[in-house]
Amino acid sequence: MGISKSKNSKFGVLIAVLVIASWLGSLIFLVNWQFSWANPLVYIMIFVQMHLFTGLFITAHDAMHGTISSNKKLNNFFGSLAVFLYAGFFYRNLYKKHHLHHSDVHTALDPDYSQNGFFKWYFHFMMNYVTVIQLVIMAVAFNVLKIWFDQSNLLLFWVLPSLLSTLQLFYFGTYLPHKGEHDNEYYASTLRKNHFVAFITCYFFGYHLEHHQQPYLPWWQLYKTKG
Repeated sequence: MGISKSKNSKFGVLIAVLVIASWLGSLIFLVNWQFSWANPLVYIMIFVQMHLFTGLFITAHDAMHGTISSNKKLNNFFGSLAVFLYAGFFYRNLYKKHHLHHSDVHTALDPDYSQNGFFKWYFHFMMNYVTVIQLVIMAVAFNVLKIWFDQSNLLLFWVLPSLLSTLQLFYFGTYLPHKGEHDNEYYASTLRKNHFVAFITCYFFGYHLEHHQQPYLPWWQLYKTKG
């Protein structure tokens, strides 16, 4: 099923701003929250913030495919901002590696693929993206933020959700779609049609075969490929 490319980025900037603002607004509230461990909302908010972290990365991913804006500088600005806020990553480095995943999928050049089991594959996945500079940036940011915010809040609502987000991205956006045998040129499977599940799990990237087939579609239009 084809979808007009001219419509891809009509609302791209608005969607990117909404995702980034939602993440930032939620984080500001949570790091200032005088919470009680007995409050069940605390644990719900960890997963809400995890999902918003994932949204940052998905926004950067959209930028890598040029779907936020037809203005390249504006598109790359949002991609760079989103991925740096996510975990101190540099957009240009991730851009190169992600496009290797598309051009050399399921090969030794594919940074997202491994023939190992879940945990070794996850470690391989992380080591292909995490850098020493990025870890230094995050360590410095954490120690600076401790000046103004309680360490418990930072660990619970900033550090933990970001780590959980890497598992969410890996499991639903890489491991499930690409593990095992496939009968298509993209070596990818797809989630059975359920738009709610697809959004909650990974912003519709469980529809992974469809993403490889139509990489010019932003995440918020990807569900349309399921009819």
